[in-house]
Amino acid sequence: MSFLEIQSVSKHYGSVAALDDVTLNVPAGSRTAIVGPSGSGKTTLLRLIAGFEMPDAGRVSLGGALQAEPGFMLPAHKRGIGIVSQDGALFPHLSVADNIAFGFERGLNDRDERIKSLAEMVELDPVMLARRPHQLSGGQQQRVALARALGRQPRLMLLDEPFSALDTGLREAMRKAVSKLLASAGITTILVTHDQTEALSFADQLAVLRDGRLVQSGAPKDLYERPIDRQTALFLGEAIILPAEFSHDKVQCALGSLTICEAGTGLGDVMVRPEQISVVSSAQEGSCAARVLDVEFSGASGTVTLQLTQASSTVAPLSVRMSRLNLPVPGDVVYLSVNGEVHRLPTP
Repeated sequence: MSFLEIQSVSKHYGSVAALDDVTLNVPAGSRTAIVGPSGSGKTTLLRLIAGFEMPDAGRVSLGGALQAEPGFMLPAHKRGIGIVSQDGALFPHLSVADNIAFGFERGLNDRDERIKSLAEMVELDPVMLARRPHQLSGGQQQRVALARALGRQPRLMLLDEPFSALDTGLREAMRKAVSKLLASAGITTILVTHDQTEALSFADQLAVLRDGRLVQSGAPKDLYERPIDRQTALFLGEAIILPAEFSHDKVQCALGSLTICEAGTGLGDVMVRPEQISVVSSAQEGSCAARVLDVEFSGASGTVTLQLTQASSTVAPLSVRMSRLNLPVPGDVVYLSVNGEVHRLPTP
């Protein structure tokens, strides 16, 4: 059942179309990630949902109730939506406790108990409650911002790139903690991010925006394995795209004869994710030879750049990540085989 319904929404700023006929349904209790390059319309869509902008066309509904359409916009404070932004937007002159309590109804008898409960919910040490925001780390500030948003008991939580200012390790830990917390609370959540890995791991629905239009939406695994076009394939991760000839459930390309997801015939492009490629030192049935051009060591793994020896000169070198334990050296001849099904990209 759809909880948030965005129906044919458009928004223009002068002659620029920030959003163009976007339709997206968000199920109750789900986690949806909205991704896209800069200028794709992510922030505009978030502002329309939050109640900071009015659409030029279309409508936004929440829980079956109209929130906005041309000429009507329910005020943001009446929508029951919580927002956590990139910088947390904490009040520097207030204590952590007062930041968390901001937005509480006046005269609450259990104010202190609610603050402590929210701090515990986001795993914030009680000793932090008397401090000011500048005395906290970035991760602690984000926990305070999340506690404040949860304190309003929102029906919908909007996360606007909330982890992007954090260090890599802390960002991953915070993402997992926030995901677990919101899921256990049953709060419908929308994450806007430019980090594809973050979106794929956080969400159970992924929506890709480009040039103000919704390009594709669905389960993250489906979009990653079966992107709608070349741009989406490359945006969601590393991809090897090769010209190919299709014959029913097989495809012939520079990597050999492979199994295709979608049966069909004719000429086109095939997409292979680099992690589907196995690199071995000796020839195997169905494998193809490649010469190692370069090896970049990066700790637990390395990136190996390969040139297919039997491929046309128009086929660019391929890059594959391998365990550091089996890294070849430049000049070696190795053999490649492809695991699983590959995807045919639609012809433009």
